Amino acid sequence: MRRISRITVAGAATASLALALAACGGTSTSSSSSESKGDKGLAIAYDVGGKGDQSFNDAAYAGLEQAKKEFKYETADIEPTDGETDADKQQRLESLAKQGYNPIVGVGYAYAAAVKGAAEKFPDVTFGIVDDSTIEAENVADLVFSEEQGSYLAGVAAAKSTKSNVVGFIGGVDNPLIHKFQAGFEQGVKDTNPKAKVLSQYLTQTAEEGGFSSPDKGKTAAEGQIENKADVVYAAAGLSGQGVIEAAAANKVWAIGVDSDQYQQEALAKYKDSILTSAMKDVAKAVYNLAKSVEDGKPETGIVRGDLKTGEVSLSDSNPKFADDTELQEAIETAKEKIIDGDIKVKSS
Repeated sequence: MRRISRITVAGAATASLALALAACGGTSTSSSSSESKGDKGLAIAYDVGGKGDQSFNDAAYAGLEQAKKEFKYETADIEPTDGETDADKQQRLESLAKQGYNPIVGVGYAYAAAVKGAAEKFPDVTFGIVDDSTIEAENVADLVFSEEQGSYLAGVAAAKSTKSNVVGFIGGVDNPLIHKFQAGFEQGVKDTNPKAKVLSQYLTQTAEEGGFSSPDKGKTAAEGQIENKADVVYAAAGLSGQGVIEAAAANKVWAIGVDSDQYQQEALAKYKDSILTSAMKDVAKAVYNLAKSVEDGKPETGIVRGDLKTGEVSLSDSNPKFADDTELQEAIETAKEKIIDGDIKVKSS
């Protein structure tokens, strides 16, 4: 049963709230009979790159679509804007809360301050944030993942697939979250093939410089690593990763995708034969589970972690060349079991 709090947060007139949302980012909504009840559901606010990144944000949208289909309520998803501040993000979340959406999810650690501020003002609304574990509030769920574990398995795959003994890692932004991807990948490579060299680099120091939203930067970085003999390149760079995959395809080397199964992404279809695998974290499941917990009247709060053991961190096996490689699959499965059992401790920095 839906919670009464979802009804009581509905406040100002719909028209004025729509204007407020328009001022702080584009929005798309889907209407249903729920509007007549004042009973709205899940809303998400995208990270840098927005919908269509074929990665992180699209995974969150998939969770929203699943909730919308199952619970048959109105949803909303809001695009970011260039140069926005924490105050802009908080205004966006508060506008959603005033309209009656619940839960409301900020996609990405950049929403930390905004989620904390909005949650304080709307204690009867459940908020979620993906990839941040710093908010301590009774109505906030910190949806985090052990990205280093999936990246370790990506490192195993890279180490078993390289012929040059040189592989690459490209991070979108030099920050602690992406350091987890790098650390796990490098450890997986070295544990599997000590002779292999890992070339690691970051596209930008801050997200505002386009590290997560610039395919051209990703392509240039990948081309540089490929010139230096890398024949497997792993990118944790959001939309910028599309450029890495394009460069890998053009140079007939392997790319490893991230967050979503990028082999299956329609926008990347012409490059898919060059996508060995993807280190996935099930953002869709985390977003959907939060919506379901609210729908069931038992909202998730605190740190909610997905890892190899829960199945929310994994490697995709859509590429037949990857799935049918028995030796590679055995190496990955062995590493996975050792991580779950605690025999391998994966570094996060």
